[in-house]
Amino acid sequence: MKKFIPLLLLLVFVFIASGQTSEQQSLEAVLKEWLPNKPLESFLSLFHIPYWGFYVSVEERGYYAFVEFLIRKGVHFFYFGLISLAIYIALPKRKYRKLTAIMITFLLAVADEFHQSFTSGRSALFQDVLLDTGGAIFVMLLLTFVQWLKHRKNANL
Repeated sequence: MKKFIPLLLLLVFVFIASGQTSEQQSLEAVLKEWLPNKPLESFLSLFHIPYWGFYVSVEERGYYAFVEFLIRKGVHFFYFGLISLAIYIALPKRKYRKLTAIMITFLLAVADEFHQSFTSGRSALFQDVLLDTGGAIFVMLLLTFVQWLKHRKNANL
């Protein structure tokens, strides 16, 4: 049962965050304070990211909104990767445990987007589900690589 505690804590946090409006989660004021000189602005201006039928860029949204967009999407990717790791740890040791962790993470990402659809100013996007699932796949691949290195090291002893 203890193996489920980290997963439950992560899921409670996601549930709370999904229920907040984008204004409640806005980082722009903090970014303006922390990054007053707009570091990497010319570099970031090179990127135009397709998202929800539009292109997100420094030009379209402004420097701070674009940086916030990158932070939000990065957090989504790594947070759902962390959720997949917590699921993996909580699952019994079986043959397709990593794949099962990815599939459960996908379902949780769908549920998260569905929950977000009821929050004012938020939208449910399949692109976010894919981003979240990509985070899960990345972490499971990283875990596989670490396990392979550990096995290789033990085999050489």
